[in-house]
Amino acid sequence: MKRMEIIQQIAESGVVAVIRAESKEQGMKMIEAVKKGGIKALEITMTVPGAVDIIKELSEMYKDEDVIIGAGTVLDPETARACILAGAKYIVSPALNLETVKLCNRYRIAVMPGIMTVTEALTAFEAGVEIAKVFPGNAYGPSIIKAFKGPIPQGNFMPTGGVNLANAAEWIKAGAVAIGTGGDLTSGAKTGDYALVTETAKKFVEAVKNARA
Repeated sequence: MKRMEIIQQIAESGVVAVIRAESKEQGMKMIEAVKKGGIKALEITMTVPGAVDIIKELSEMYKDEDVIIGAGTVLDPETARACILAGAKYIVSPALNLETVKLCNRYRIAVMPGIMTVTEALTAFEAGVEIAKVFPGNAYGPSIIKAFKGPIPQGNFMPTGGVNLANAAEWIKAGAVAIGTGGDLTSGAKTGDYALVTETAKKFVEAVKNARA
């Protein structure tokens, strides 16, 4: 699948599930539960034990399905390359590292670096980034999207951090192209309630759909 197709699918689905788990087993259960809930973009963070191996396994497992496996919490180009070789279709970073962006451009892989200022956003877009990750979102609130879009109306922004069911629609209405959510989505996994994770995923998908309508 080509880079722009990945970007388009993420934008169309509107929700990226950020998977942070304490073990590979828990991570795999989270992923299956989120997928059942209708979220197609799965971001496996590098904080999960064996994350690169999980990405490789999932990329093979879902190669014929409408699921997009990506890597998150990628801090440097070396890690990005390992994830890409394992099959990651997109790379997400908590901060703007231009060497990581450059490497992803080299491999024609979608990259979504974290930004906090208009300067960082412009730098990211000028480097070829299609979607900038507003992180941490809870440091701003949804109004920051409208503020960014004042001087950069062509920019695509995805908030992550503090995005929950109570404010998901507000972020979309403020102009976010998609939202990234982790702890609020997968909180049921802490008690082994993966049915709750699936139900929460469904609610996030519905919230985005209704906000766009």
